[in-house]
Amino acid sequence: MDETKSSDLEIAVLLPCYNEATTIASVVRGFRETLPNARIYVYDNNSTDGTALQAMLAGAHVMRERRQGKGYVVRRMFADIEADIYIMADGDGTYAAADAEELIRTMLSERADMVVGTRRGVHDDAGRQGHATGNRLFNILYRSMFGRDFTDIFSGYRAFSRRFVKSFPAVSGGFEIETEMSVHASRLKLPVTELELDYGRRPEGSHSKLSTYRDGAKILWMFAMLMKETRPFAFFGIISAAIFTVSLAFMAPVLAEYFETGLVTRMPTWMLSMSLLMVSLLVFTAGLILDSVSRGRAEQLRIHYMGLHARPPRFYREAQSSGKAPEVPANTQPKRRGRSGASAA
Repeated sequence: MDETKSSDLEIAVLLPCYNEATTIASVVRGFRETLPNARIYVYDNNSTDGTALQAMLAGAHVMRERRQGKGYVVRRMFADIEADIYIMADGDGTYAAADAEELIRTMLSERADMVVGTRRGVHDDAGRQGHATGNRLFNILYRSMFGRDFTDIFSGYRAFSRRFVKSFPAVSGGFEIETEMSVHASRLKLPVTELELDYGRRPEGSHSKLSTYRDGAKILWMFAMLMKETRPFAFFGIISAAIFTVSLAFMAPVLAEYFETGLVTRMPTWMLSMSLLMVSLLVFTAGLILDSVSRGRAEQLRIHYMGLHARPPRFYREAQSSGKAPEVPANTQPKRRGRSGASAA
């Protein structure tokens, strides 16, 4: 494909960073080599080790987000940048830049709004055993709560369409942002797909910013809040069932005594059980009402999403009219990589 057609594809590479001075320059250079026509943005999140300078020297556009947390950075990136396709990766070098071209190819061929680069071997390379175990458990929990669209909800290597980026109402402040992206796609039933990719280790001198227990608790809280917002009937139904069970536990001995003697001697226990029963019914009713509200909000989000102009590049429009799978520009052909992620000639 000629250079004119390849220029129609506006690609933005987004790299949120916090203290990644040892790796960010090589990551930027890798994306510049793989996607020479892409614009590369590094959003520095209050780094103190010279990350911004290293990224600037490597040729990236450097922005700053002063509110600490990956969620704030992603919200700022999605609001600021205009493109047809967005590639988001971490600045720690664990994701291979050479895989970006395959993410784009998959997005175009599958007509997807989000492609998630699932991490091959993440349970071996997660650093600490707590991270690996938590990753596995949270993925199982996600599939039980929100559906089976994703197998690696914490992957930071993703490709997005413009429609996804501009319709995503990010509210998370930290590393929970990937979970929120996944729930957004599942809630609106957006076309998504996954692509299994190699996951590398951090180089010497680079350290993970994740805290097993603190960030795990935040993610668990986000799960609960997202379930409340997107599946309120199930959320409040569980609470209602729990309260109803406690009510029955208090009620049973009182009823047993009444049927045996015809008397109610433990009136406070009976009143407590009745109060809990009423609360259970109120919570159940709230879940029914909020479920209708949630459906209405989902419909509005879907309408907003459909109202966004996708701005497909010219070669993609030609592929649609011809019925053929779209091609990726010839000057961004992938380089074959081994398990280690090193490029081969």
